[in-house]
Amino acid sequence: MMAHAKNAGKFLQDDRRSDWQDKALWAVRQKRDIAAGQVKEWEKLREQASQIKEHTLSNLDGYLLDFEEIALQNGVKVHWATDAEEFNKTVLQIIRAKNAKKVVKSKSMLTEECGLNPFLEKQGIEITDTDLGERIIQFRKEPPSHIVLPAIHLKKEEVGELFHEKLHTEKGNSDPTYLTGAARKHLRKKFLEADVAITGVNFAVAESGTVVVCTNEGNADMGVQAAKVQVHCMGIEKIIPKTEDLSVFIRLLARSATGQSITTYTSHYRKPKPRGEMHVIIVDNGRSSHLGITAHRNSLKCIRCGACMNTCPVFRRSGGHSYGSVIPGPIGSILAPVHRTKEKKDLPFASSLCGSCSNVCPVKIDIHEQLYNWRQELNEKKLLSTTKVVSLRIAGKLLSSNRLYNFSGKTARWALRHMPRKVIYNNLNVWGKGRELPEPPEESFKEWWNKNKK
Repeated sequence: MMAHAKNAGKFLQDDRRSDWQDKALWAVRQKRDIAAGQVKEWEKLREQASQIKEHTLSNLDGYLLDFEEIALQNGVKVHWATDAEEFNKTVLQIIRAKNAKKVVKSKSMLTEECGLNPFLEKQGIEITDTDLGERIIQFRKEPPSHIVLPAIHLKKEEVGELFHEKLHTEKGNSDPTYLTGAARKHLRKKFLEADVAITGVNFAVAESGTVVVCTNEGNADMGVQAAKVQVHCMGIEKIIPKTEDLSVFIRLLARSATGQSITTYTSHYRKPKPRGEMHVIIVDNGRSSHLGITAHRNSLKCIRCGACMNTCPVFRRSGGHSYGSVIPGPIGSILAPVHRTKEKKDLPFASSLCGSCSNVCPVKIDIHEQLYNWRQELNEKKLLSTTKVVSLRIAGKLLSSNRLYNFSGKTARWALRHMPRKVIYNNLNVWGKGRELPEPPEESFKEWWNKNKK
């Protein structure tokens, strides 16, 4: 069994947790629909965002150099990192140049991708994630299970137990307001002690050398304002040409992510504060080679809103950790195989191909079509398991023959009604392990249609 299916099976053993996660994420999806429906020009904005990204990806080198030039003029120190190793070392050099020991960080999927936290901890640096969800999973030594809602897989009672252990809160108290207050008090001390603040970057504006960071908790602002040194980490695909382009993405981002009209804090950083230092690290880490793969370059348009995860029936029921990837869900399932094709060959199959992910994507990435294309590519590269190859060949024969299809349908309906249960429900019937097969109808739809059509 492939890793995702095996991990999803483990997650589904906890019925209450899987049901709760499904409902919680679907509620976010519904909020997104309401928020999107309130913007009359929503589809126009999606198309505009997609075209801006398409243009930018086609002229990435020029816009990145424009950004660097302006940022340097603004007094910002700009660094380039080819891969995760160079990125981590660059961050460490900045920290050591200031003899710093304590760092605060706002949520950044790039730093997760590059393994920054474990790297700095090995060097004796104390790094504290300041986004509440990130801090919770940092306490648990877990990766995020969702790129916007990193601790969505946990219940408030579990957080209450965790905070009692780590922050000495009242035992058994899982009131969200009380727990949030305890976290705020704990994190405020970390902000005041830190010498360096690290943030991710949602957008970088080429014409002004500005980096834009969106948070709901204000933790990025708190860190940047309190620490002497601010470090902003961005993938090369975060660049956009102009400030006016920003208005398109800002309107789409929060509505797609959480159903909010706008993120609570949208902070623009252009130059160092008085007596401070501002660094921007521009990271490639495989993105250039990804850009060169015509069939999959479209996925680099992603603005990390998580909308595709909230709507995906597979993600909602299998949990983010089942994907074993920094970016889980539908978008992660087309990103991960780009550089780890063999290792992540199961992820393109973790989808019903219903197309809901593509329908909600604010930058119109053809996610479900990319997933389908990945399946064809994996087959061409002979990376599918023997079981899957044989199953697909049998399915191909059945679906291409009217006679065989009708015969197999009749046989299956008869078998489900008359065969002993142990013949139907065994290890070969993976689908039936967690649920009952539907009651077989007396006749096929085709038979019904032929009898009842006018």
